[in-house]
Amino acid sequence: MLTIEKLCAGYGDFQALFDISLTLEAGETVAIIGSNGAGKSTFLRSLAGLIKNQPSAITFKGQTIGDMAANQVLERGIALVPEGRKLFPSLSVEENLLIGAYSKRPGPWTLKRIYQLFPVLEKLRKRPGTALSGGQQQMVAIGRGLMANPHLLLCDEISLGLAPTTIKDIYAALPSIKADGTTVILVEQDINQALSVCDRFYCFQEGRVSLTGRPGDADKAQIKAAYFGI
Repeated sequence: MLTIEKLCAGYGDFQALFDISLTLEAGETVAIIGSNGAGKSTFLRSLAGLIKNQPSAITFKGQTIGDMAANQVLERGIALVPEGRKLFPSLSVEENLLIGAYSKRPGPWTLKRIYQLFPVLEKLRKRPGTALSGGQQQMVAIGRGLMANPHLLLCDEISLGLAPTTIKDIYAALPSIKADGTTVILVEQDINQALSVCDRFYCFQEGRVSLTGRPGDADKAQIKAAYFGI
């Protein structure tokens, strides 16, 4: 589904990613792990069209998209759940969800389906999106991404700052998301959480891939060395 070939990206004169290469098959969940500043969010922003790259650096479903704008990338089926949720404070929960459907892509994800996935949101649907708890806001952000009916959902630090019980509830939704045919790239600092749900992982260290494999292939010492560069 997705091929990344020697992706380099950054902001102005600052280069955050160096020759990142990876592949993703349809139906997989791939985790990107690494410490703060490793380049994980920059990687997702590049895939989502928020940072322009060489066209051939990113190929999605047979089409090069590295230089496409974010709205063009979304139209082709890639949606981002951003770090920090980024809900619209002037809109209700339901209005925030409906914003995700503006591209009118066909697919299984509707308001009814989102409310089945996260039942608490239906009860809170008329409340301002930012008046909810952190975990509930994260559910809205994930739901908004799914409302675009993406082939590929990019999730950036969806457990950041949340209580363990809330994290458990959010991650419990991933099997249902995958069951409806959505492929997932998950950026996560929590190594154990990421490895518990992914099919494969890539570890980033200072903007480069330092280790890749399946959760059962690498031992803790290898992952620690790749994570911290020691």
